Amino acid sequence: MAYDYSSHDSENQDEVRPAFHIGQHNSTRSETLTNLQYGQVLNSGFRFITTPITNTHFHERIVKLVNESLAQASSQQNTGSRIDPIVTSLTPEDTTLFPELYTSGYVGYASPWIDLCSPNHIVASISRQVLNLEVDYANFCGVRSIIVPGPRQDCAQVGNGQGIAQYARAIQEALLIGTRVNLIVHLPMYREPGLEEKVTQLSSSHETQDIPQASREIDIFTTWDSWHVIRTACDYDAKLFVALRVPRVLPAKELQTRWFSEPIQYLTYSPSTFQANKAGHPSLGRAHQELIHAYMRLKHAPYFLLCDAGPDIQDDHAVAQAIDTSSASEFPALGDAATQPVKDEHKIQGHNAYLAYFRHLERQQEPYTEIELNTLTNFQDWLQSPLQPLSDNLESVTYEVFEGDPVKYNQYEIAIEEALREWSELKKPTSSPDGVVIAVAGSGRGPLVTRALKASKTTGVPVKVWAVEKNPNAYVYLLRQNQTVWGGRVTVVKTDMRAWKGPVLSSSSSSSPDSAAEPPVVHGKVDILVSELLGSFGDNELSPECLDGIQHVLAPTHGISIPSSYTAHMSPISTPRLYADIRTRAEQGGGDPCNANAFDTPWVVRLFALDFVAARGVPDHPRFQQAWEFAHPLPQNIMNNITARRSGGVVGGGGGSMAGGVGANDHNARQCHLTFVCKSRGVIHGLAGYFEAVLYASQIEETAEKKGNRAMVELSTLPEMIDRKSKDMVSWFPIFFPLKQPLYFPSDSELEVTMWRQTDDAKVWYEWMVEAFRWVSETERIKVGGSDLCSSRKVACLM
Repeated sequence: MAYDYSSHDSENQDEVRPAFHIGQHNSTRSETLTNLQYGQVLNSGFRFITTPITNTHFHERIVKLVNESLAQASSQQNTGSRIDPIVTSLTPEDTTLFPELYTSGYVGYASPWIDLCSPNHIVASISRQVLNLEVDYANFCGVRSIIVPGPRQDCAQVGNGQGIAQYARAIQEALLIGTRVNLIVHLPMYREPGLEEKVTQLSSSHETQDIPQASREIDIFTTWDSWHVIRTACDYDAKLFVALRVPRVLPAKELQTRWFSEPIQYLTYSPSTFQANKAGHPSLGRAHQELIHAYMRLKHAPYFLLCDAGPDIQDDHAVAQAIDTSSASEFPALGDAATQPVKDEHKIQGHNAYLAYFRHLERQQEPYTEIELNTLTNFQDWLQSPLQPLSDNLESVTYEVFEGDPVKYNQYEIAIEEALREWSELKKPTSSPDGVVIAVAGSGRGPLVTRALKASKTTGVPVKVWAVEKNPNAYVYLLRQNQTVWGGRVTVVKTDMRAWKGPVLSSSSSSSPDSAAEPPVVHGKVDILVSELLGSFGDNELSPECLDGIQHVLAPTHGISIPSSYTAHMSPISTPRLYADIRTRAEQGGGDPCNANAFDTPWVVRLFALDFVAARGVPDHPRFQQAWEFAHPLPQNIMNNITARRSGGVVGGGGGSMAGGVGANDHNARQCHLTFVCKSRGVIHGLAGYFEAVLYASQIEETAEKKGNRAMVELSTLPEMIDRKSKDMVSWFPIFFPLKQPLYFPSDSELEVTMWRQTDDAKVWYEWMVEAFRWVSETERIKVGGSDLCSSRKVACLM
């Protein structure tokens, strides 16, 4: 009896879940399905179907050509020449695939018997020609995707490097021929026995026999190695994808995450992948379900392909017998045929246990959250040019996106509350008789102003709030907010924060009221300086430079900054999709300087399909490492040095920065050298950057009774810390520092990352490079690869 999974599922119609697109593949199918047969499969619940491009007649013709060519080559006496057989064009006898109404709904499947890796020139040449003919013809017929069976041995196996190179070269040529098709290489996740194609390949009696699989230790990364060779030879072509055969036993997480970062088009399952549940019906274990759940959160989630799992296909005569032809139409439409009553003795097999189980899993997917639907999914792996907050005036919609994250502003409000409570508890003096003076620097549309007023109400500590904003358009909005929301309790100032002289206290009392001259203005100080100038890397939107510029208004003895400090962190990653996107942008160029300098631009991106290549749990070399730190306010001696350099008051000519200028901003330059340990071999495409910030740290000294209870309000975008410090915060996406060329490294390597934060007093930029080393003895380490020096100077953040 068929098991009805749907009877056990409850679904809220208002919830949106990932949709499964499930296709059917039959490895023994040698003919394209007729329209009626195609309808049978679709009506049984599948969304798409694979089709062979050529048939057995063509196969027999090619086998004959191979045998004749090999015989001719063996009898040839002249060793200075070689046989070069030609595969002639397809004929109507060679294929049953023709341009028809439903052809574009098929996924082509290239002949699995070709051997592109063969060391025999004749077999390899004929195989390459067959693939080109099939790709060219399917492209003509309107097929939009073609699955090409992958190599059956990997380049990591001894003596097979040439074979993978040949295969990669053939795929590269086929991509040029199939101008409108995607090529999808069908590969096992790793070389688990039973995952390969069953069809016998074209072969030569002179070829070396394979080593029996049982006698060979499985290296789970060899298949990925082969894929890396193929896609590298094809220059990360946007039309090249992977169909991944999922094994019954999933490999280590390191390999799973590696494949997760790759452009997977299909996850393919055969009956051997499944296990029987207690009722004897096919099911997948928890690890497989988690794998599927992870992939289905991708913006472009892979499709599923059930291989050799039914349904049984009847021939046209049986279908015609089954359909009630009493309809007025002589030949019903496909949709009508599906609804026709069928005769019991010719009932079409509609139920498929494997398909039913996948539909059950589809209903079990976690619904998308509102923020996933509206924001996060759309921004997945989408490159955004970094903001230029000092040189550009942001639009209202940009501010609106920032304000859509309540977690960040909740943390800021808590930080201001803690600061006000301790201000009162410590009986610190205020810079105004009306209360604690709070200045929000870079107010935007005023969300932090609102939180400051709420914190004052919550704590009962009176405040005097100033909103400083340079954007003239946002200034208008702030004035309106003060009229309609804040009740006139806020003083709004339109100026660059670095030029602001501080809160206006009063006019000089010594000036005569009859004097024609305007009396001078007396400026006071700020007690709490609040800002949200942090970028994806903490300092990449010039928070240090901005806060240095406004520090002169901060009360020198008791003034505090929120945030008080922030640290930048990074980790090397593999992200083929982003590399391919950046490569395309660089080739297109155009008027956008970020595209023209795509590989030298630190991109803001919600990293999702990626692999962190550094190992976890290595002492002194964690997966995420701190690059540098900034703290505010700066000590007075540093502020004095800044003033002296700007005024040329440094003995000997006023200093001089390494990057030019007088060096007034050199105190904000940084450099780091970090070492990451990689246990498994792989490739990196760049560096992922994150930050952590301490908004407020308690100023009350710890006592023995309250040890470890000091207030600490923090933000974090680090994947390993965000849930603990600022769960569900989405205000900042990571930053991505790309490499100009992917850097491959062997197992047990060390990746050394060097990065500089550079400045010339007018702008700030980053420079970075990566080197790969491997230990060959206890005392000797050799360099096995390295990147170019990348620099974002041409797209620097302007001060």
